[in-house]
Amino acid sequence: MSRRTRRILIGIIGILVVGVLGLVGWVIYDSQTGESSSSVANVTFPAADGTQINGFLAQPGADGTYPAMIMVHEWWGLNTEITEMAQILAMENYVVLAPDTYRGKVATTVPGAIALRVSADTARVDSDMQAAFDYLASLPNVDPARIGVMGFCYGGGVALRHAVNNPQIAVTVNLYGDVIEDAAGFGALLETKRPVLGIFGEADQQIPVAEANAFRVALETAQIPSAVTIYPGMPHAFVNPASIADVEGEPRRAWQEILRFLAITLHGAAT
Repeated sequence: MSRRTRRILIGIIGILVVGVLGLVGWVIYDSQTGESSSSVANVTFPAADGTQINGFLAQPGADGTYPAMIMVHEWWGLNTEITEMAQILAMENYVVLAPDTYRGKVATTVPGAIALRVSADTARVDSDMQAAFDYLASLPNVDPARIGVMGFCYGGGVALRHAVNNPQIAVTVNLYGDVIEDAAGFGALLETKRPVLGIFGEADQQIPVAEANAFRVALETAQIPSAVTIYPGMPHAFVNPASIADVEGEPRRAWQEILRFLAITLHGAAT
């Protein structure tokens, strides 16, 4: 190997090393020291270990007693988008709590979001979800018998897991989150038979159609009242404040399906 070739290879290796170190540094910054949920939170509530957990609470406009929903954020963390979704749902006469399951951390890049998701301790997240339920049930304008849980992406899986663990959950909505493919894995839902809605996208590469269909079969086998809808052409994370504003789009139809489901299961509206 000539001296010139060696220098070129050393230069290429150096560039790669600097690039990798830069990426690692950015991921660490984004997932650990970047944005914080405190910038959007408007309430706190105690965790089992005494930590104060951030949350965003959205309320209906009038006095009264309402059904409520725990709304779990995507893998980014508790950010502005999830607070907007909470406010949109609150306008339909629900008290909505979006808890911070990352305990303060918020990502703005995909690598940072991946780092937060994989580092989130499942047992701790599940415990914090129970704390969120307990806080929501304690509010004077919430009917504790009509509290549901829903989540988007990472949050969809967290929401489903909470329903499996908490027999007091009245309804569950999983938007393209992790699924259960074995009927024996539904835990408390096997006993309570509380309704479940699944929303998925046909073009989703993270939760493919085969998994969504397996989820449907598992729910039917477990005899849990349920509906699983796969929206044509839709990718992952297709329901958000901007997309549901388009009255002709599939995201809007998915949101309307969720509202009908909640109206029937929590408000007791006629079909």
